[in-house]
Amino acid sequence: MSPRFCPSCAAQLTLADIGGASRMTCPDPVCGYVHWDNPVPVVAAIVEHEGRVVLARNRGWPEHMYGLITGFLERGESPQQGVAREVKEELDLDTVASALVGVYPFERKNELIIAYHVEAAGAIRLNEELVDYRTIVPERLRPWKFGTGLALADWLRARGIAVDFV
Repeated sequence: MSPRFCPSCAAQLTLADIGGASRMTCPDPVCGYVHWDNPVPVVAAIVEHEGRVVLARNRGWPEHMYGLITGFLERGESPQQGVAREVKEELDLDTVASALVGVYPFERKNELIIAYHVEAAGAIRLNEELVDYRTIVPERLRPWKFGTGLALADWLRARGIAVDFV
């Protein structure tokens, strides 16, 4: 959803062609605000705990839906720091090691997913965002064909595990 008013001067924004794309811009030449609508960076963790992958269910999701641990980067942190923070916040697990799996567009939410494989230790304790979790041996995982599911599929393939999408 694009903004309707300039956050700098409150003028009503208009569409303009900038760099070959339509952008919401401020018509006031002194202000010059442009809403670039760039994707937001999100980190995702394929959390491996005791030889199994942790999938969690967010409080607002349907009962059958589970996914990877994800979250937005904070100002000043690297993606690797961000993914370790999210794993600690959401599962109360400590990151022992992490490795980049890949970077994936998630156009539906205008996000750019930076996915990591995270080896984690400790006892799982869910925070208030999550209501349930499952642990699954990698060979039984069935990734989904969008967003973080693409990262999970790449991770499985890199381990020589055949991918069977949901």
